[in-house]
Amino acid sequence: MNSPVWHPFTQHGLGEEIPEIARAEGAVLHARSGERYVDAISSWWVTTHGHCHPRIMAAIQAQAAQLDQIIFAGWTHAPAEDLARGLTAILPAPLAHVFFSDSGSTSVEVALKMALGFWDNHGAPRHRVVVMEHGYHGDTVGGMSVGARGVFNRPYQPLLFDVATIPFPDAGREQATLNALEAQCREGPAAFLVEPLILGAGGMKTYTPAVLEEMRAICARYEVLFIADEVMTGWGRTGTLLACEQAGIVPDILCLSKGLTGGSVPLAVTLATAPIFEAHRSSDRARMFFHSSSYTANPLACAAANANLAIWREEPVLDRIAALGVRQQRRLDALSAHASVRNARRLGTIAAFEVADPNSDYLAAMGPALGALARSRGVLLRPLGNTVYVMPPYCIEDADLDLIYAVIGEFLQR
Repeated sequence: MNSPVWHPFTQHGLGEEIPEIARAEGAVLHARSGERYVDAISSWWVTTHGHCHPRIMAAIQAQAAQLDQIIFAGWTHAPAEDLARGLTAILPAPLAHVFFSDSGSTSVEVALKMALGFWDNHGAPRHRVVVMEHGYHGDTVGGMSVGARGVFNRPYQPLLFDVATIPFPDAGREQATLNALEAQCREGPAAFLVEPLILGAGGMKTYTPAVLEEMRAICARYEVLFIADEVMTGWGRTGTLLACEQAGIVPDILCLSKGLTGGSVPLAVTLATAPIFEAHRSSDRARMFFHSSSYTANPLACAAANANLAIWREEPVLDRIAALGVRQQRRLDALSAHASVRNARRLGTIAAFEVADPNSDYLAAMGPALGALARSRGVLLRPLGNTVYVMPPYCIEDADLDLIYAVIGEFLQR
């Protein structure tokens, strides 16, 4: 029987198989039909400690018996208060104010509105936003506007606002990126928005902490707000809690989601420094921050996030991440000897490379072909065009990691 479900990023006209997953544990998914799949991409980069982590599941269950939902405009509850305090304790001190939302896309929308509101409330409106080439910041209208233009958003171009784009800092061309950012900052934009150290959907492209540090310095020099989109990079993916740590920088505004709840339920936060918050605080109701959603700071989601924070405080998460990085590197090194592998790289727990293919855009046939082979071998992989990446939960066992790389190796031999 045909399903009425319309799946994201899925061309239903191709009639491709859509497995039904019944349960999950650790790094493994179990289909209703009995198949076992290793989750090589953390179910779209969200699952950190593993699926159905006992501490997180217990926190959700306990909270469900007490409070499920309450309006957050002018009301509050303990899970949100505890989470805000926990986040400000674990994250850099200047990020003192926590605004809740529902997803990575909305956390970016919130950041953009905070930045423009900051300047407007200071009586010196700025509207221009600077972004990096190949960036991705979500699929809402604002998120698409500040992301790379292409097949993702071509039909919606009339709705998108203009941004200034600087080139990606490819190795050997870093100064061109810095020069372009400085030229844009001289024009007085509201903010610069960037994914720190690695661009996710743009092809897992990496750049150095030194470039990130200098970009932050340029923005500070010209009083341009610096927004770090750590929706994917946060919660240990790059080897540190935040990617920004590796450059020794603190943004004016920080976006977090995905691993915020360990990947269990949707939740996002946008953290801001005191000047951003104070620009909106006033006895004038017209200067309040006009943003919310029905499920802002949902208590169940906040309880999950609090359990995630407890895991980070009480367990050796960074040691697990470091060990997984070493395990990934060993397998990536072996794979990179293949003649068709290009630019093999690893950042924290993220391993990636390109497969030699003249059609290198997102719609390259290689991606679905590898995804289908992997599915038939019991692995969930979803390449980005001809970019193959492996980003598993931190708890993955060696045998399952071996299976992932064996499947990729089999595909390369075809």
